[in-house]
Amino acid sequence: MVKQKTIKAEISLTGVGLHTGKEVKMTFKPAPVNNGFTFVRVDLEGHPIIEADANYVVNTQRGTNLEKLGVKIQTPEHVLAALVGCDVDNIIIELNASELPIMDGSSKYFVEALETAGIEDQNAKRNVYVVKEVISFTDEASGSEILVMPSDHFCVTTMVDFGTKILGTQNANMKSIADFKTEIAQSRTFSFLHELEFLLEEGLIKGGDLNNAIVYVDKEISAATMENLKVAFGKDEITVKPNGILDNLTLHYPNEAARHKLLDVVGDLALIGTKIQGKIIANKPGHFVNTQFAKKMAKIIKIEQRNFVPVYDLNLEPLMDIHKIMAVLPHRPPFLLIDRIIEMSESHVVGMKNVTMNENFFVGHFPEAPVMPGVLIVEAMAQTGGILVLSTVPDPENYLTYFMKIDNVKFKQKVLPGDTLIFKCDLITPIRRGICHMQANAYANGRLVAEAELMAQIAKK
Repeated sequence: MVKQKTIKAEISLTGVGLHTGKEVKMTFKPAPVNNGFTFVRVDLEGHPIIEADANYVVNTQRGTNLEKLGVKIQTPEHVLAALVGCDVDNIIIELNASELPIMDGSSKYFVEALETAGIEDQNAKRNVYVVKEVISFTDEASGSEILVMPSDHFCVTTMVDFGTKILGTQNANMKSIADFKTEIAQSRTFSFLHELEFLLEEGLIKGGDLNNAIVYVDKEISAATMENLKVAFGKDEITVKPNGILDNLTLHYPNEAARHKLLDVVGDLALIGTKIQGKIIANKPGHFVNTQFAKKMAKIIKIEQRNFVPVYDLNLEPLMDIHKIMAVLPHRPPFLLIDRIIEMSESHVVGMKNVTMNENFFVGHFPEAPVMPGVLIVEAMAQTGGILVLSTVPDPENYLTYFMKIDNVKFKQKVLPGDTLIFKCDLITPIRRGICHMQANAYANGRLVAEAELMAQIAKK
């Protein structure tokens, strides 16, 4: 089991936003399991939270921009890429402004901060979406395309063609996420001179200087443009290097532009909200095509998760039969509602019940059209979870299990005589002081029939 990860301690960075020019303080904080990546605007009343979710993308010009209920997060892609590159699952990012700091235009400083804070395992299984078939998205207007195909690990290839003499076709590869920190993280953002002129004229690049963006000179620089650049960047002199970029920056790699595009792909795809096992191939990637693909992937994953039904071989010898179950649980027929425990780990348990016509509850519910009561399905899921929590004490026969809370209960399908119910309970948080907080699902006939979020506590008799 690959465990989820967060950071060990909080750590802060300060910088300016590339487009707003505003100074911003950003603080990385440890987050609980299943939190994902969340931004918190501490400068606003109520400290609103914005999840790193592709469905909140509202604009992709000159960066990825999120908005939830009027609250904005600007250019998070370099930070998100660092989080993915450092193999983090859960983190809280506090900001006192809308735009994240640009730093040097790469993910380098964010990676260094995360490594300084330290990364640690959490007591929960990492959720990974395993790609089984090719999934793609194409932007017909730009000719950009991004796809994912099956692979035994996450890897990315980007192919870019800028159609200019100074910066033509480039490729970049990341064979595994372990290569991000050394091969991709320090690749800086870039712009062409004609784009820079427009951005400066429109007042859209207030926090830039020649230390956080590579500028490729793709046209003749007029004297007026040169003077404007001097003023914008606060320089007495600006020149063009022989390799066609403005001075005081040296390329880290000949294909640094393609590597930065790969960095952006990694950051934007973090908005899927689930780690991917697959090979990403991006042709002429950009924030629009990246985030549209992320939205498509998130939708596919949500549908598959909703429809996912685990399969177990019921012919195998169970982990616990009815006798072992009664040695642990205090329940007895007719209120003992599970027949077998199929598997169990520190964080999950799977139980089973054969539903027969001679069940006690069918006498009155309903004799002419027997349906298993939904509350008893919930009780059966709770009993399955009780096996998990009672396994943490040496003398389970001396304990009773009590409900503390039931949330988000949904009944999807009827359970009828002759059905075989499978109950799967996964811990939402680690078991502490005999309190078990779990997500419980019930399946029958290859379909999800009920789900609930349960909290129970064991107490001595």
